[in-house]
Amino acid sequence: MTDQGNPDFKASRPTPLTTPLMALEAAEAPAVVARQIERCGAGFAELGERLRREPPRFVVTCARGSSDHASAYGKYLIETRIGRAVASIGPSIASVYGGRLELEGALFVAVSQSGRSPDLLRLVEAAKAGGALVVGFVNAEDSPLAEMCDHFLPLAAGPERSVAATKSCIASLAAYLQLVAHWQDDPALKATLAALPGTLEAAKGLDWKPALMPLATARNLYVLGRGVGFGAALEMALKFKETCRLHAEAFSAAEVVHGPLALVGPGFPVLALTQADAAEPHTRAVVERIVGLGASVATTEAGLAGTALLPSLPGIAPEAAPLAALQSFYGAVYELALARGIDPDSPPNLAKVTKTV
Repeated sequence: MTDQGNPDFKASRPTPLTTPLMALEAAEAPAVVARQIERCGAGFAELGERLRREPPRFVVTCARGSSDHASAYGKYLIETRIGRAVASIGPSIASVYGGRLELEGALFVAVSQSGRSPDLLRLVEAAKAGGALVVGFVNAEDSPLAEMCDHFLPLAAGPERSVAATKSCIASLAAYLQLVAHWQDDPALKATLAALPGTLEAAKGLDWKPALMPLATARNLYVLGRGVGFGAALEMALKFKETCRLHAEAFSAAEVVHGPLALVGPGFPVLALTQADAAEPHTRAVVERIVGLGASVATTEAGLAGTALLPSLPGIAPEAAPLAALQSFYGAVYELALARGIDPDSPPNLAKVTKTV
């Protein structure tokens, strides 16, 4: 993956003697997911039984940043598996505009690492007042958000000190997988969930660095995904920005042909994610078109001429593929940040807990 030379790129500083927190915390994700399944399995089973008994009319998600990307994964999972429409509502509807929401009969899912952002808390209050059943996936178990939920399911990620969220993001996707597996009460999806810690452990061993390191001098790139993989594409684009100061935009593999394709030409970097489901042949066709434009493409889709392969696990369930891709990506992107002369643990202008209004 190469880009036109970046005249503003400066020589990278030496790799530090200590491993960045981002890398160490990302490596904990398999154990985090195993802990979450053990701690929250009964709670998700109880919630799933309630949702089968009293099906919600629709589902609303409330999150920002990496938590919102996890919710994009949850949206596709719920819509394809359960058949309930899912909408993301901006917290500012309540915190800035003072809006009232009619959510009688809705399932409202709030996702947060800190559980302390004022705008999110205001929207949860509005959701409860509007009649929604409020479920919270929260890492900080002593947070105000955890106290407010009708069903609180801890992410169980433990302290996360790096500004760039890794293990808590994977834990948030895993929480959505737990929710849907127990809501649908599907044996195959439950088996995928049970195998997830081992899947993530195997994904840690896949080396994405050779495909990512050519981005050391890049200025822009696209990250593509579709269906359950789109949330992972959004998260990767964010991590390129916040850890590498690399402008990356995520698009659905369907949406990219509606305008953004005009920017693609020889050497333009593209990272494309696929999973073995109904969207795969359509995404493959778009990637082939992009390769034909001369773009520099790295993809999880094997057998595509003119692309660099992002290693993936053979035979992996499509619902687990985005989590595995994130696990492999997190294990490589911090190296790219270092190559660009940036400390991935301390991105400029950012703080761990963002309290928006």
